[in-house]
Amino acid sequence: MAQFKEIKPSNLSLNVFELIGKDWMLITAGNQEKFNTMTASWGGMGVLWHKNTAFSFVRPQRYTLEFLDSNDFYTLSFLESGHRDALTFCGRNSGRDVDKIKATGLVPVFDDKAPYFEQAKLVLVCRKLYKQKMLPECFIDTDIIPACYPEEDFHYTFVGEVEKVLVRNV
Repeated sequence: MAQFKEIKPSNLSLNVFELIGKDWMLITAGNQEKFNTMTASWGGMGVLWHKNTAFSFVRPQRYTLEFLDSNDFYTLSFLESGHRDALTFCGRNSGRDVDKIKATGLVPVFDDKAPYFEQAKLVLVCRKLYKQKMLPECFIDTDIIPACYPEEDFHYTFVGEVEKVLVRNV
């Protein structure tokens, strides 16, 4: 089993554009009895309300939304290289229809707050601070709507306080 060590968020040195947009992440919520994960390539990290935060975006039809709504914590897992097939699978398939863990070989680790994955190189354990549905009338660049929301399934925005940063022990 992979070992992780906790570091301070201020000790992170990474390119979030590469990490999220190119490498992708898993958003996971739930507990040992029942949880779900989904792949995301949209998000961010920064400081908001005097807190270290992560921003995640989840469409209303995603099964993971139910777990985000019913739990106070969630994780963002950034996997080691070589797991692109698992990330692709978790992004294209719903946990309502298939056991993503069995299908991908991902190994869940159950933190006291939210699950993450043994294959991760970096894990952010986040406490929900804020949720809001994106509204079409709030878009300044309205060309985004037909390009990214042809079904008008606007994302929910989640802001989570990064309570714990875990990195793989090497």
